Amino acid sequence: MPGNGAVTRSTLRQQIADALRDEVLAGRLQPGLEFTVKEIAEQYGVSATPVREALVELSAQGILDADQHRGFRVPEYTLADYRGMIEARSLVTDGMFLALADGLHPAFKDPEEPRVAAALAAVRRRGEEAQRAATAGDLTILIGYDLRFWRELSALFGNPYLADFLHRLRVQSWVCAVQHLRRLPDLRGYLWSRHTELVDALSRRDTETARGIVAAYNTHSLALIERLAEKNG
Repeated sequence: MPGNGAVTRSTLRQQIADALRDEVLAGRLQPGLEFTVKEIAEQYGVSATPVREALVELSAQGILDADQHRGFRVPEYTLADYRGMIEARSLVTDGMFLALADGLHPAFKDPEEPRVAAALAAVRRRGEEAQRAATAGDLTILIGYDLRFWRELSALFGNPYLADFLHRLRVQSWVCAVQHLRRLPDLRGYLWSRHTELVDALSRRDTETARGIVAAYNTHSLALIERLAEKNG
């Protein structure tokens, strides 16, 4: 049955993409590391096609850099890159929150409406898990829940293009930050953990508080990464 092969290849591609994404976000694949489709295929014991598709997918997400002559490479983001990511994230979230204040997002007009309430509750649960991981200093768990939190939160604003763009920015900023954060022996007390406060503020349509929470988050993150980069530079 031809269809089975396509499904298997698609599933294999996703498994490889997920595994490599986790390796980069965990800091186990260092910035600047180069590899080819052939090397990854041999490592996983699979054919080149799903590996190539996985690597192209990851390069589209900003997790890897593609070089048509040399293969793929883990990005070497600079502090200037990180500042640019933070600025871009701020512009996106500010736009979302200002539109909410202007009543342009039906999903937030009636937070008690069953479907809206259920969606907000789900996002809040992601925030609770992210907060627990941040408090415990578990960076790997935090990154997973943090990305899901922002992906699901931005989806509530009803613009899939905006949600995809913000997700890409957040993935890239984690790829940049993790190389510095992994140098700390204990991350407890360093990681942002105000996810549920943000959801609660947006549920009240308190956009000023929401913007303040995100602004404080961005300031904290940038100062931390700058400090660590300077210390280890």
